[in-house]
Amino acid sequence: MEAVGRAFFVRSPRRIENLQTLHLVERERPFEIVKTVKLAKIDYENFITDMLADRQFIEDHAALCSKGRVWRCILIQLRGHMDGVLVMPEDGCYVGWAAYYSE
Repeated sequence: MEAVGRAFFVRSPRRIENLQTLHLVERERPFEIVKTVKLAKIDYENFITDMLADRQFIEDHAALCSKGRVWRCILIQLRGHMDGVLVMPEDGCYVGWAAYYSE
């Protein structure tokens, strides 16, 4: 398994602003994107303003994710945009860890 990048993951973030924070590069983890989910504007806005709510689109792909040397996670994006949120699910349907993603 090869990492596609490195990102700073935050435990149980509430909003996307919680992910866009200064941090030490040493605290970044290697990750691999196992699934990309593209959402409509209203759904994406709803997600990034309350990331602790249960989400069906997370539950649908949670089984693909895993923690290890390289975290295998879901990328949630607004349709037509390149940035997004990397998600490591917990209990199948909500965000346990997340990181801001930009190419």
